[in-house]
Amino acid sequence: MVDIERALLNPSAVFSAPEDVLSAGGLTREQKIDILKRWEYDARELEVATEENMPGSKPSRLRTILKALDELGYDPALDKDPPTKQGGS
Repeated sequence: MVDIERALLNPSAVFSAPEDVLSAGGLTREQKIDILKRWEYDARELEVATEENMPGSKPSRLRTILKALDELGYDPALDKDPPTKQGGS
């Protein structure tokens, strides 16, 4: 059983890869999307830090996260356009 609260706070602490979210049992499509969107936000934060010469120790997983969201049929165009790279207001 997946600890949904922990997965929402820190997806990489619960899942080894974005693909693991897709195959996780006991989660609804919406929960999987929420987890992956949180992971996307974290990946974008790491990319911003890298652009500002503060590289992290892990490579970006943004592409695989976006691919996993696409496999779930998530359409980011339905969300409002983000004014920042991290997707926040």
